[in-house]
Amino acid sequence: MKKSVCFSVLALGLLSANAWAAKDCEVLKTELGAKIESHGAKNFTLDVVDRDADSGKKRVVGTCEAGKKKIVYTRN
Repeated sequence: MKKSVCFSVLALGLLSANAWAAKDCEVLKTELGAKIESHGAKNFTLDVVDRDADSGKKRVVGTCEAGKKKIVYTRN
């Protein structure tokens, strides 16, 4: 019984992690922008770039499309 409960909890955790990772980039970008603005930031840019793109001085604030792309933050 304990094994089946542990397995169920583990499977649920993995499924929810995959659901977050596969989120649409524009939806996630909008959500992150709202969250950043709620903390008082006003002059910033969020860009969606390929996973392998050089971020340079930009800060990676999220990933989307199952890790194929990343969202980077730049303070203006």
